Amino acid sequence: MDSSAHAPDNVKPDSIDVLKRLFERHFRRAVDHVQPLQGELGGSGRNIVRLSAPEASAVGVLYDVRGENAAFLEFSRHFRRHGLPVPEIYGEDLKAGAYLEEDLGDITLFQFLSRNRSDEEIATPVIEAYRRVLELLPRFQVEAGRDLNYRICYPRPSFDRQSISWDLNYFKYYFLKLADVPFSEQALEADFGRLTRFLLSAPRDYFLYRDFQSRNVMLREGQPYFLDYQGGRKGALHYDVASLLYDAKADLPPSLRQHLLDHYLQHLAQFIEISPDEFMHHYYAFVYIRIMQALGAYGFRGFYERKPHFLQSVPFALRNLAWLLRNVELPLAVPTLLSAFRTMTTSKRLQRLASQPEGMAAPQPTPREPRAAAIPNHLLLRIFSFSFHQNSIPKDETGHGGGFVFDARGLPNPGREERFKDLTGKDPEVVDYLKQYPAVDRFLADATSMVETNVRSYRERGFGHLMVSFGCTGGQHRSVYLAERLAAHFKEQPCVAVRLRHLQLEQLGK
Repeated sequence: MDSSAHAPDNVKPDSIDVLKRLFERHFRRAVDHVQPLQGELGGSGRNIVRLSAPEASAVGVLYDVRGENAAFLEFSRHFRRHGLPVPEIYGEDLKAGAYLEEDLGDITLFQFLSRNRSDEEIATPVIEAYRRVLELLPRFQVEAGRDLNYRICYPRPSFDRQSISWDLNYFKYYFLKLADVPFSEQALEADFGRLTRFLLSAPRDYFLYRDFQSRNVMLREGQPYFLDYQGGRKGALHYDVASLLYDAKADLPPSLRQHLLDHYLQHLAQFIEISPDEFMHHYYAFVYIRIMQALGAYGFRGFYERKPHFLQSVPFALRNLAWLLRNVELPLAVPTLLSAFRTMTTSKRLQRLASQPEGMAAPQPTPREPRAAAIPNHLLLRIFSFSFHQNSIPKDETGHGGGFVFDARGLPNPGREERFKDLTGKDPEVVDYLKQYPAVDRFLADATSMVETNVRSYRERGFGHLMVSFGCTGGQHRSVYLAERLAAHFKEQPCVAVRLRHLQLEQLGK
């Protein structure tokens, strides 16, 4: 077999072997080439590869979140039964977190748009492609949504109060706070409450695709095919069309957005009775929450995980917000939220992110944040997890005597559920459980912010060590999860060496 069939560097060879077996079972021939299709530029944790042999090609996906994989596979089969253009599933191994699907080529709607525009001038074939995509959207939402098994949805069966809360807190903690946008916490929470109630007042008995954007539509021989609907759930019609038309980097002109929205509503009327005025009453509130969800993702990947290419989308999202602030009046009062948007759209620091050089992961400091003339070489950041019941609080053996001890016992406890007893905060099931709680995100964001301040100060002042410890009841779930996340954050920083230990797991031999 050709060496090109070996696993890409970021994929375990045994995982690729699972995909090869699925390929060989379906095509009855051996794989002779494996090509990675999604690396650091991807926004999900999935590894995606193309496997090929003479006259045969397929796309393999490796991902260790079983619930999300199961949702994608069942949705795919359901949509194909309705005659919708989604990939055929060739094979699956849910235990191994692997599945094989039809290869739909390499051209996304976003790439087609980018190659066929000159600033505001967008070529007619691109507009026709968008029109065709929006003609098909009601078939997903209404036609296929009627008999869909919503019990399989991951992580929630509907875009409900909890889902909205996750998106709003994602925006607050991973964008507003990390971008240093000032706001009143209590006043913003009051706005969030009013916005949530208004969004939930829209009819929401339809399939909500959730990530309906130009990078998730493939064009093959000019026809659209759809991907990445694994986060789909029951919800309102407005969210998906808002996602496509206010897709940040696509940067569609306002006149084209209106034309495409009108086109969508004309085709939606073939499936349900709804007046344009009735639809528009809720529409722009969904536009706003979709933009906030996207900004939260950009902030998490860019500011927190320090992947700067995600931040390059921020100025395009701000351009959309600026247009909305000038042209749209919401039918509800959210003054603190709109004030935060105005601050964001006038921020020169955030506008510079579009041209930020590779390697920069956050806005440049403002004049009130003086940068030291010279920063010492390295800081050793030692991070511990421990059990308050089984371990003593870790001691600083360097003699420095500084650092942080964070008590995570106030957070939701996976250890109380039997299914998590033998797992740890490193296992995907526990990670997913903790990620669903905004309180965990808030705790981690606040802890990270405090540690960031000291890391910077310690390096400027020439200190060589900083110690951070997370404790919980058993030292197995919450503290481990938080320590892992903090370590991953700082491992990307230059001149910071991270040493991570899980004291209770070491005692348990895990």
